[in-house]
Amino acid sequence: MLTLTVLLQATAAAALGKLGAGLGAAIAAMAAGIGIGRIGSSAMEAIARQPEAGADIRSNMIVSAALIEGVAFFAVVVCMLILFF
Repeated sequence: MLTLTVLLQATAAAALGKLGAGLGAAIAAMAAGIGIGRIGSSAMEAIARQPEAGADIRSNMIVSAALIEGVAFFAVVVCMLILFF
């Protein structure tokens, strides 16, 4: 009976780990989407205020979005590693 209890607890812990990894990946993806949306919004406002600086603002926006995507991709990969290993 004790062995069955330990086995059930281990299975429940593994299931909670998989649930946590899935939630972590979802939160990372949503946060990246929100961050990139805010960057795009702010960049469009800045370009509307100073059209002559549009090229500089756009290039900075692309670099910032790429960095955010990189961090989000890293977070999703870590969550997938937790999920499968």
